[in-house]
Amino acid sequence: MSTVIRNLVFGVVVVVVAVFAFGDAISTASNSTVRSKITIMAPAAPGGGWDTFARTSQQTLRSEGIVANVQVVNVPGAGGTIGLSQFVQAEGQEDYLMVTGGVMIGGIAVSKPAESLADVTPIARLADDYAALVVPADSNIHTLEDFVEAWQADPTGTSIAGGSLGSIDHLATVMLAQEIGLDPADANYIAYSGGGDALSAMLSHTTTAGMSGYNEVSAQIEAGQLRLLAISAPQPVEGIDAPTLLDAGYDVQMTNWRGFVAPPGITDAERQELVDIVTELAESEGWAEALDRNDWTDTFAVGDEYERFIVDQQAEVDAIVEELGL
Repeated sequence: MSTVIRNLVFGVVVVVVAVFAFGDAISTASNSTVRSKITIMAPAAPGGGWDTFARTSQQTLRSEGIVANVQVVNVPGAGGTIGLSQFVQAEGQEDYLMVTGGVMIGGIAVSKPAESLADVTPIARLADDYAALVVPADSNIHTLEDFVEAWQADPTGTSIAGGSLGSIDHLATVMLAQEIGLDPADANYIAYSGGGDALSAMLSHTTTAGMSGYNEVSAQIEAGQLRLLAISAPQPVEGIDAPTLLDAGYDVQMTNWRGFVAPPGITDAERQELVDIVTELAESEGWAEALDRNDWTDTFAVGDEYERFIVDQQAEVDAIVEELGL
């Protein structure tokens, strides 16, 4: 066989092998949906903390090349429990994640739905932030003590905007009411299904004050539209110029954690793939920037640690809700 013919045959073989390899890669990609496509449910209205968390995760997963196509859907209502109910029905769907956290724990404790976080598959806890007590910048309330005095003088006339019933915002509000000698039932707490709606109520003076996740109102605080009075953190937070409720003498501390769960019924291998994806997200440079930008505290946890945390959190919040008679 001549050198020319031999080279020609070799070239044809290489092309054929490459074509089959390319076709096999396409087939593999089309069958492995979890690395090519994931849907994230934010069980709240657009504009709030869960929505921000979901869309920040979406952007980072894409920009870091972890997942090619990430979609976010919003299912608001009842502290996330409406979304939870729908999510449980997606049994066995391995390319689906739902944002969860302290708000849903409270929503479950208050509304007692048929579903709970025991019905889903824990994937990872990623970040915490804290509730912030704020008033409009032109309010005559300038300090936490001003607010406490106003609230004690007129409990039902002092309205506080916040997230859904059972949320960290709600629990922190009624716990503070109890701490200052008010009946928690007299707290004029106005619940909104999303942080965006609650923020609008604060800015429009629809309510006297607001209790909201710090990252949901930080831009308005920095812009001089809202005045920060206190935060619910267990200790002072670097970069946040406000006392903690604990430091001010009130035994109120609430952490608004956020994480992911998957539907029930997925295999161990499918669960591990989702854990790997979220771990890559948590370890990425883009996520480190997101933590800093949103004033989130890194509390990454997976596996048994995360599962135990969820169980302990639910028991703790159930006890608070029972004590407050909510």
